[in-house]
Amino acid sequence: MQRRFLASAAYSVAVSVKPGSETQALWQDYRKTRDQALRDRLILTYAPLVKFVAGRLGATLPAHVDEQDLVSYGLLGLIGAIERFDPDREIKFETYAISRIRGAIIDELRSLDWVPRSVRTRAREIERAIAELERRLHRAPTDEEIADKVGITTDELENSLSEISRSSMAALDELWSPSGGGDQIALIDTIEDEDAPDPEFSLEQSEMREALGDSIARLPEREKLVVTLYYYEELTLREIGEVLGVTESRVSQLHTKAVLRLKARLSGGMREAAET
Repeated sequence: MQRRFLASAAYSVAVSVKPGSETQALWQDYRKTRDQALRDRLILTYAPLVKFVAGRLGATLPAHVDEQDLVSYGLLGLIGAIERFDPDREIKFETYAISRIRGAIIDELRSLDWVPRSVRTRAREIERAIAELERRLHRAPTDEEIADKVGITTDELENSLSEISRSSMAALDELWSPSGGGDQIALIDTIEDEDAPDPEFSLEQSEMREALGDSIARLPEREKLVVTLYYYEELTLREIGEVLGVTESRVSQLHTKAVLRLKARLSGGMREAAET
Protein backbone atom coordinates (compact mmCIF):
# COMPACT_ATOMS: atom_id res chain seq x y z
CA MET A 1 0.00 0.00 0.00
CA GLN A 2 2.93 2.30 -0.63
CA ARG A 3 2.02 3.33 -4.15
CA ARG A 4 0.68 6.80 -4.70
CA PHE A 5 -2.32 6.66 -7.00
CA LEU A 6 -2.49 10.34 -7.89
CA ALA A 7 1.14 10.90 -8.78
CA SER A 8 2.04 7.59 -10.41
CA ALA A 9 -1.18 7.24 -12.39
CA ALA A 10 -1.29 10.87 -13.47
CA TYR A 11 2.25 10.81 -14.76
CA SER A 12 1.87 7.44 -16.50
CA VAL A 13 -1.36 8.44 -18.26
CA ALA A 14 -0.66 12.12 -18.92
CA VAL A 15 2.59 11.42 -20.74
CA SER A 16 2.43 14.67 -22.65
CA VAL A 17 2.60 16.70 -19.45
CA LYS A 18 6.34 17.45 -19.32
CA PRO A 19 7.08 20.25 -16.86
CA GLY A 20 10.58 20.85 -18.24
CA SER A 21 12.43 24.09 -18.77
CA GLU A 22 10.02 25.24 -21.49
CA THR A 23 7.00 24.73 -19.25
CA GLN A 24 8.75 26.39 -16.32
CA ALA A 25 9.51 29.39 -18.49
CA LEU A 26 5.87 29.43 -19.57
CA TRP A 27 4.80 29.51 -15.92
CA GLN A 28 7.20 32.33 -15.14
CA ASP A 29 5.94 34.42 -18.05
CA TYR A 30 2.31 33.78 -17.16
CA ARG A 31 2.81 34.71 -13.49
CA LYS A 32 4.40 37.98 -14.58
CA THR A 33 1.95 38.99 -17.29
CA ARG A 34 -1.25 36.95 -16.72
CA ASP A 35 -1.48 36.89 -20.50
CA GLN A 36 -4.52 34.96 -21.81
CA ALA A 37 -2.52 33.32 -24.62
CA LEU A 38 0.02 32.01 -22.13
CA ARG A 39 -2.80 30.67 -19.94
CA ASP A 40 -4.24 28.86 -22.96
CA ARG A 41 -0.86 27.24 -23.64
CA LEU A 42 -0.74 26.02 -20.04
CA ILE A 43 -4.27 24.61 -20.43
CA LEU A 44 -3.14 22.63 -23.48
CA THR A 45 -0.04 21.42 -21.65
CA TYR A 46 -1.98 20.04 -18.69
CA ALA A 47 -5.15 18.97 -20.52
CA PRO A 48 -4.22 15.24 -20.25
CA LEU A 49 -4.76 15.52 -16.48
CA VAL A 50 -8.41 16.38 -17.16
CA LYS A 51 -8.79 13.35 -19.42
CA PHE A 52 -7.27 11.14 -16.73
CA VAL A 53 -9.50 12.38 -13.90
CA ALA A 54 -12.63 12.29 -16.08
CA GLY A 55 -11.88 8.73 -17.12
CA ARG A 56 -11.28 7.62 -13.54
CA LEU A 57 -14.50 9.16 -12.27
CA GLY A 58 -16.47 8.08 -15.33
CA ALA A 59 -15.69 4.44 -14.60
CA THR A 60 -17.83 4.65 -11.45
CA LEU A 61 -20.78 6.49 -13.02
CA PRO A 62 -23.85 5.29 -14.94
CA ALA A 63 -23.42 4.66 -18.66
CA HIS A 64 -25.60 7.64 -19.61
CA VAL A 65 -23.07 10.06 -18.10
CA ASP A 66 -20.96 11.20 -21.08
CA GLU A 67 -17.23 11.28 -20.41
CA GLN A 68 -16.90 14.30 -22.71
CA ASP A 69 -19.24 16.18 -20.38
CA LEU A 70 -16.96 15.26 -17.48
CA VAL A 71 -13.98 16.55 -19.46
CA SER A 72 -15.80 19.85 -20.02
CA TYR A 73 -16.51 20.19 -16.29
CA GLY A 74 -12.93 19.26 -15.48
CA LEU A 75 -11.49 21.87 -17.85
CA LEU A 76 -13.15 24.54 -15.74
CA GLY A 77 -11.33 23.11 -12.73
CA LEU A 78 -8.03 23.12 -14.60
CA ILE A 79 -8.49 26.74 -15.66
CA GLY A 80 -9.25 27.70 -12.06
CA ALA A 81 -6.19 25.77 -10.87
CA ILE A 82 -3.91 27.57 -13.34
CA GLU A 83 -5.29 30.97 -12.38
CA ARG A 84 -5.05 30.35 -8.62
CA PHE A 85 -1.87 28.27 -8.38
CA ASP A 86 0.74 29.72 -6.03
CA PRO A 87 4.17 28.07 -6.50
CA ASP A 88 5.37 29.57 -3.22
CA ARG A 89 3.18 27.07 -1.35
CA GLU A 90 5.62 24.29 -2.28
CA ILE A 91 3.05 21.91 -3.71
CA LYS A 92 3.33 20.39 -7.18
CA PHE A 93 0.93 21.86 -9.70
CA GLU A 94 -0.19 18.40 -10.84
CA THR A 95 -1.24 17.48 -7.31
CA TYR A 96 -3.08 20.77 -6.85
CA ALA A 97 -4.71 20.63 -10.30
CA ILE A 98 -6.01 17.06 -10.00
CA SER A 99 -7.80 17.95 -6.78
CA ARG A 100 -9.36 21.05 -8.40
CA ILE A 101 -10.33 19.16 -11.56
CA ARG A 102 -12.01 16.39 -9.58
CA GLY A 103 -13.79 18.94 -7.42
CA ALA A 104 -15.15 20.80 -10.44
CA ILE A 105 -16.51 17.58 -11.96
CA ILE A 106 -18.14 16.41 -8.73
CA ASP A 107 -19.60 19.86 -8.02
CA GLU A 108 -21.22 19.90 -11.46
CA LEU A 109 -22.59 16.37 -11.05
CA ARG A 110 -24.06 17.34 -7.69
CA SER A 111 -25.65 20.45 -9.19
CA LEU A 112 -27.29 18.27 -11.85
CA ASP A 113 -28.47 15.94 -9.05
CA TRP A 114 -28.60 12.93 -11.36
CA VAL A 115 -28.43 10.49 -8.42
CA PRO A 116 -31.99 9.59 -7.36
CA ARG A 117 -32.95 10.79 -3.90
CA SER A 118 -33.89 7.24 -2.95
CA VAL A 119 -30.32 6.08 -3.64
CA ARG A 120 -28.84 8.90 -1.57
CA THR A 121 -31.24 8.11 1.26
CA ARG A 122 -30.45 4.41 1.21
CA ALA A 123 -26.70 5.13 1.18
CA ARG A 124 -27.07 7.29 4.29
CA GLU A 125 -29.21 4.60 5.98
CA ILE A 126 -26.60 1.92 5.34
CA GLU A 127 -23.77 4.20 6.46
CA ARG A 128 -25.59 5.05 9.71
CA ALA A 129 -26.43 1.39 10.30
CA ILE A 130 -22.78 0.40 9.90
CA ALA A 131 -21.65 3.15 12.28
CA GLU A 132 -24.18 2.22 14.97
CA LEU A 133 -23.46 -1.51 14.69
CA GLU A 134 -19.70 -1.01 14.89
CA ARG A 135 -20.05 1.12 18.01
CA ARG A 136 -22.18 -1.58 19.62
CA LEU A 137 -20.41 -4.70 18.36
CA HIS A 138 -16.82 -3.35 18.27
CA ARG A 139 -16.26 -5.16 14.96
CA ALA A 140 -17.31 -4.97 11.32
CA PRO A 141 -20.98 -6.01 11.04
CA THR A 142 -22.01 -8.74 8.63
CA ASP A 143 -24.31 -8.23 5.66
CA GLU A 144 -27.11 -9.91 7.58
CA GLU A 145 -26.66 -7.56 10.55
CA ILE A 146 -26.56 -4.48 8.32
CA ALA A 147 -29.66 -5.56 6.41
CA ASP A 148 -31.54 -6.28 9.64
CA LYS A 149 -30.58 -2.89 11.07
CA VAL A 150 -31.78 -1.08 7.93
CA GLY A 151 -34.93 -3.21 7.83
CA ILE A 152 -34.36 -4.90 4.48
CA THR A 153 -33.36 -8.35 3.23
CA THR A 154 -29.80 -9.25 2.28
CA ASP A 155 -30.90 -9.41 -1.37
CA GLU A 156 -32.27 -5.88 -1.09
CA LEU A 157 -29.01 -4.80 0.53
CA GLU A 158 -27.04 -6.21 -2.41
CA ASN A 159 -29.32 -4.44 -4.87
CA SER A 160 -28.88 -1.18 -2.95
CA LEU A 161 -25.11 -1.56 -2.97
CA SER A 162 -25.21 -2.06 -6.74
CA GLU A 163 -27.27 1.13 -7.19
CA ILE A 164 -24.99 3.12 -4.89
CA SER A 165 -21.90 1.82 -6.70
CA ARG A 166 -23.04 3.59 -9.86
CA SER A 167 -22.69 6.99 -8.19
CA SER A 168 -19.70 9.02 -7.05
CA MET A 169 -20.93 8.55 -3.46
CA ALA A 170 -19.18 5.18 -3.52
CA ALA A 171 -15.62 6.26 -4.16
CA LEU A 172 -12.70 7.46 -2.09
CA ASP A 173 -12.27 10.05 -4.84
CA GLU A 174 -15.33 11.90 -3.54
CA LEU A 175 -14.48 15.16 -1.82
CA TRP A 176 -14.62 15.31 1.96
CA SER A 177 -14.51 18.21 4.38
CA PRO A 178 -12.40 17.11 7.39
CA SER A 179 -13.68 19.87 9.66
CA GLY A 180 -17.26 19.76 8.41
CA GLY A 181 -16.99 22.91 6.33
CA GLY A 182 -14.77 25.00 4.11
CA ASP A 183 -12.32 23.55 1.61
CA GLN A 184 -12.61 19.89 0.75
CA ILE A 185 -10.11 17.17 -0.03
CA ALA A 186 -10.46 13.68 -1.44
CA LEU A 187 -10.12 10.88 1.09
CA ILE A 188 -7.67 9.05 -1.13
CA ASP A 189 -5.44 12.15 -1.32
CA THR A 190 -4.85 12.08 2.43
CA ILE A 191 -2.99 8.79 2.13
CA GLU A 192 -1.17 9.19 -1.14
CA ASP A 193 0.07 12.75 -1.35
CA GLU A 194 3.65 12.79 -0.07
CA ASP A 195 4.36 16.25 -1.45
CA ALA A 196 4.48 19.19 0.91
CA PRO A 197 0.80 19.97 1.56
CA ASP A 198 -0.93 23.29 1.81
CA PRO A 199 -0.03 24.49 5.35
CA GLU A 200 -3.66 25.34 6.05
CA PHE A 201 -4.66 21.68 5.67
CA SER A 202 -1.51 19.82 6.77
CA LEU A 203 -2.83 19.03 10.26
CA GLU A 204 -6.25 17.99 9.02
CA GLN A 205 -4.70 15.83 6.30
CA SER A 206 -2.33 14.21 8.78
CA GLU A 207 -5.18 13.36 11.13
CA MET A 208 -7.35 12.10 8.27
CA ARG A 209 -4.48 10.03 6.85
CA GLU A 210 -3.99 8.30 10.19
CA ALA A 211 -7.72 7.70 10.71
CA LEU A 212 -8.28 6.42 7.16
CA GLY A 213 -5.24 4.15 7.27
CA ASP A 214 -6.47 2.61 10.53
CA SER A 215 -9.99 2.22 9.11
CA ILE A 216 -8.72 0.46 5.98
CA ALA A 217 -6.62 -1.90 8.11
CA ARG A 218 -9.77 -2.90 10.05
CA LEU A 219 -11.87 -3.69 6.96
CA PRO A 220 -12.95 -7.31 6.39
CA GLU A 221 -10.23 -9.06 4.39
CA ARG A 222 -12.00 -9.20 1.02
CA GLU A 223 -13.07 -5.55 1.21
CA LYS A 224 -9.56 -4.50 2.25
CA LEU A 225 -8.14 -6.43 -0.71
CA VAL A 226 -10.55 -4.73 -3.11
CA VAL A 227 -9.60 -1.26 -1.82
CA THR A 228 -5.88 -2.09 -2.04
CA LEU A 229 -6.06 -3.51 -5.56
CA TYR A 230 -8.29 -0.72 -6.88
CA TYR A 231 -6.70 2.39 -5.36
CA TYR A 232 -3.08 1.31 -4.97
CA GLU A 233 -2.44 -1.37 -7.59
CA GLU A 234 -4.76 0.39 -10.08
CA LEU A 235 -6.56 -2.78 -11.16
CA THR A 236 -10.00 -2.46 -12.74
CA LEU A 237 -13.05 -3.98 -11.08
CA ARG A 238 -13.05 -6.70 -13.74
CA GLU A 239 -9.41 -7.55 -13.06
CA ILE A 240 -10.08 -7.66 -9.32
CA GLY A 241 -12.96 -10.03 -10.00
CA GLU A 242 -10.56 -12.37 -11.80
CA VAL A 243 -8.20 -12.26 -8.81
CA LEU A 244 -10.99 -13.02 -6.32
CA GLY A 245 -12.85 -15.43 -8.58
CA VAL A 246 -16.11 -13.45 -8.46
CA THR A 247 -18.11 -11.32 -10.89
CA GLU A 248 -17.38 -7.66 -11.58
CA SER A 249 -20.73 -6.72 -10.05
CA ARG A 250 -19.80 -8.54 -6.82
CA VAL A 251 -16.50 -6.64 -6.69
CA SER A 252 -18.46 -3.42 -7.16
CA GLN A 253 -20.66 -4.33 -4.18
CA LEU A 254 -17.61 -5.12 -2.02
CA HIS A 255 -16.03 -1.80 -3.01
CA THR A 256 -19.18 0.13 -2.20
CA LYS A 257 -19.57 -1.58 1.16
CA ALA A 258 -15.93 -0.84 2.02
CA VAL A 259 -16.30 2.86 1.19
CA LEU A 260 -19.51 3.16 3.23
CA ARG A 261 -17.73 1.50 6.17
CA LEU A 262 -14.83 3.93 5.88
CA LYS A 263 -17.11 6.96 5.71
CA ALA A 264 -19.12 5.68 8.68
CA ARG A 265 -15.97 5.20 10.76
CA LEU A 266 -14.50 8.56 9.83
CA SER A 267 -17.78 10.39 10.51
CA GLY A 268 -18.10 8.65 13.84
CA GLY A 269 -14.51 9.38 14.74
CA MET A 270 -14.85 13.08 13.97
CA ARG A 271 -18.08 13.28 15.98
CA GLU A 272 -16.36 11.67 18.96
CA ALA A 273 -13.39 14.03 18.65
CA ALA A 274 -15.73 17.03 18.54
CA GLU A 275 -17.51 15.88 21.68
CA THR A 276 -14.31 15.45 23.73
